[in-house]
Amino acid sequence: MSFSTDAIRNIAFAGHGGTGKTSLVEQILFYGGAIQKPETVESGRTVSDHAEEEIEHRNSIHMSLSHITWKDHKINLLDTPGLGDFVGEVVAAFRASESAVMVVGGKSGVQIETIKLWRRLDRRNMPRMVIINQMDMENSDFGKVLDDLRQKFDGTFVPVSVPIGAGSGFKGVIDLLTSRAYTGAAFGSKETAGEIPADAKSMVDEYRASMMESAAEGEDELINKYLEQETLSDEEVLRGLTVGLRGNKLIPVLCCAGTQGAGITALLDFITTAAPSPAGMPETAYDKDDKEIRLPITGDGSLAAFSFKTSIDQFSGKLSYVKVVSGRLAGDSEFVVFKSGHKEKAGKLYTALGKKLEDSTELVAGDIGIMAKVNSAGTNDTFCAPDHLLHFKPLQLPQPVHAVSVNAGAKKDEDKLAQQLQRTVDEDPTFIVHFDPETKETVISGMGELHLNIILDRIRKSQKVEIETGIPKVAYRETITKPSDALYRHKKQTGGHGQFAEVSISVRPLERGQYYAFDNAIRGMAVSKGYIPGIEKGLHEAMEGGVLAGYPVVDVGVTLLDGKEHPVDSSEMAFKLASREALKAAMLKAHPTLLEPIMNLSVFIDEQYLGDVLSDLSSRRGRVLGQEQLGGGIIEIKAQVPQAELLRYAIDLKSVTSGTGGFEVEFDHYSPISGKIADDIIKQSEAAREAG
Repeated sequence: MSFSTDAIRNIAFAGHGGTGKTSLVEQILFYGGAIQKPETVESGRTVSDHAEEEIEHRNSIHMSLSHITWKDHKINLLDTPGLGDFVGEVVAAFRASESAVMVVGGKSGVQIETIKLWRRLDRRNMPRMVIINQMDMENSDFGKVLDDLRQKFDGTFVPVSVPIGAGSGFKGVIDLLTSRAYTGAAFGSKETAGEIPADAKSMVDEYRASMMESAAEGEDELINKYLEQETLSDEEVLRGLTVGLRGNKLIPVLCCAGTQGAGITALLDFITTAAPSPAGMPETAYDKDDKEIRLPITGDGSLAAFSFKTSIDQFSGKLSYVKVVSGRLAGDSEFVVFKSGHKEKAGKLYTALGKKLEDSTELVAGDIGIMAKVNSAGTNDTFCAPDHLLHFKPLQLPQPVHAVSVNAGAKKDEDKLAQQLQRTVDEDPTFIVHFDPETKETVISGMGELHLNIILDRIRKSQKVEIETGIPKVAYRETITKPSDALYRHKKQTGGHGQFAEVSISVRPLERGQYYAFDNAIRGMAVSKGYIPGIEKGLHEAMEGGVLAGYPVVDVGVTLLDGKEHPVDSSEMAFKLASREALKAAMLKAHPTLLEPIMNLSVFIDEQYLGDVLSDLSSRRGRVLGQEQLGGGIIEIKAQVPQAELLRYAIDLKSVTSGTGGFEVEFDHYSPISGKIADDIIKQSEAAREAG
């Protein structure tokens, strides 16, 4: 069945782990006729959680794409993980969607990942609605969670469906827009529409009046009528809510019991009538000269599509999840992969129902689907017409927060491990593999301990290889703290021509981050100009390994004061060796010191853990820069902490906060380090060199 752009809805389901997103999406697929019966997460047979590691851990790990048809609309459902370790999947889903459904628990309310994801939506100015799930759980409370939302977030929260009872007394949901009650939902059967119970009418009247007032603010015409007549028709209320949602001026709030399948009808009706379609939505793009352009989503114009996710299937090969922005993408479409410049043909096109791929003849503008075997493409790639080259803004991904060093247990498995790590990089842009030439280690980085453990376990099982892991070595630096000078004569006599060069230099400390400066202060022809490049090469070689612990040298200025050469025995090589030794000698007199990387750290915690976290940061030599109350007992702590103290922070913070805390980290600067800590680092480096 073909759908026009304005009949498509792309919805990302996001929220804290354990709020029931996957069960909710499973019921939506059941209601939409995509599956014959819903399954439970515990069964391991849900559409969304189909990967082996998801079934084993009973948690979503990958973003899952599926779709239904509801009242002549196609709804693309992007179910995302709730664990912070897999936030990259959520970022990809947000990028492909026009609006989000934030799922919160009827008992737990707003949690830390809710806040972090909400901030991501704010940065995108992305329309969103909230669904309060698990209303059938004991101690669930719709009103309490609504107050929690209003306390923790800016915005106008407008209930458009409300529960009939809660916990063991939960009976169903009332759609305030249609004044219909939906009751009788049970796992495997659908709810039925009926009249609002008499004992709920006063509650409904109160919520409807509030909804009408908020809807009136969506348009000047509506607010004028409301002020004059104090009422709006159902159609006008829906129009006001639609305008407010699409303009991100209000946040509709619905409720459900996802496992039962209660509240699904009201949710789907609201999505089809009020949620934004892709039609006309602007996308940020850049032409071939990197000039920014605003490209509306429309079927007119040349083909332009964006790859927001890549997966590799053992049967279908590389799969590119794409969203079409302009034109249409068909099986015979020819396009250019902008980054590589390769010309490709679309070939097989699919829509998806979890792991099940369904053949598709074309994707219209605004639709989401999958292309198979475009081997030159990856995540963030743009597919565009050869005569209209452009590329889209890439995913705004967070920096990795946890790293481990890895190597194969057996030398014969090294290539196999490297191939599998690279394959994972292709699929997961938040996973980074880096070989550090300083420490001679392969280091993998990701969003947390669980993230990396799942990747390594998958490789161990699929490839039958042993993988050894460790704490990565820190990339320290060396510098000087005082000026000094040195003269070094390199003289060596062998058979034939000898080697001779004499170099006199002075060194001085530079401001942090300036790295290196060179000045030639020689007057006259004491050293020929042709030898100056050799002198600089020698200085750079000396800076590759310092005099304290062999770490690279930074922030040193060198002035070439004088030198001597021999008409026969001098050469560029001789001057390189002389300048290298001169710099080492000068550094030893210039009070050398170690530098360590300092990271900017943002920690998100429940208020009850504030004292423990601050004490822990102090023990890590951290400097707290400030705290911010995010509302409702959630605090963000900003601090600067040495990288060496954060190598296991992803693990330790979970221990301190009972698994609820989260953090973000990025490099800021290098800072001097001395005393016992520096002495220990130097001893460890010496021991490593002797062992090597």
